[in-house]
Amino acid sequence: MLVAAAVCPCPPLLVPQVAAGAAPELDAARDACTDAVGVLAAARPDLLIVAGPAGPDRRGPFPAGSPGSFAGFGVGLTVRLGEGASGLGEGAPGTAAARPRPLPASLAVGAWLLEHTGWNGAPVEGLGIEESLAPGDCARAGRELGARADRVAMLVMGDGSACRTVKSPGYLHPRALDFDAEAARALGAADLPALAALDAASAREVKAAGRAPWQVLAGAAEGAGLGGRLLHEDAPYGVGYLVAAWS
Repeated sequence: MLVAAAVCPCPPLLVPQVAAGAAPELDAARDACTDAVGVLAAARPDLLIVAGPAGPDRRGPFPAGSPGSFAGFGVGLTVRLGEGASGLGEGAPGTAAARPRPLPASLAVGAWLLEHTGWNGAPVEGLGIEESLAPGDCARAGRELGARADRVAMLVMGDGSACRTVKSPGYLHPRALDFDAEAARALGAADLPALAALDAASAREVKAAGRAPWQVLAGAAEGAGLGGRLLHEDAPYGVGYLVAAWS
């Protein structure tokens, strides 16, 4: 059963080495993410699942120890998901089993956040969620995750709309602010029906990468009776960044 969740944005700029001189602009978001991960640690889970948006080639499960890199963002920084791949990928050196596939960017940011906060509370696994996954499929995937252990925690990575201003990556969309406002309200209240009702087509229009991971979280939280708190809400680069904690 799900016992706690942290919802965090997943821009690579959250990593100070990537942001470089602009790093202080996201200090408040980093601090809120640190607080949210603290809620996960306090819940003493048996298993932590890091979930985030991924392309078709990076969807699916990732074992502990899976590598992530920020080389594509001009930084020679690597991370690993959790403390290692003990018992996973046991093939001989050089085999596919010995080389876990690289994390999608969202899970690499999640792995960095766990390293940054010194996570050692439970074994860690990752799940890349295709952004086009239908709401019903998200709910089913979430229910399966919630049943993985007696005490499951989730670190859910995902951004709101990328169309908040004319300088946004997706330019300005007239419905972007309303979409993010409803997502923020639902995440802050742990409102499962409202999260499940987020429209996939609208999310695609406003380029909200967090829609599918948030709906997976809603499925995992069914019957758990968790309450929520919105810890941070901002759009410094025209992209909605939301941080929430459920417990």
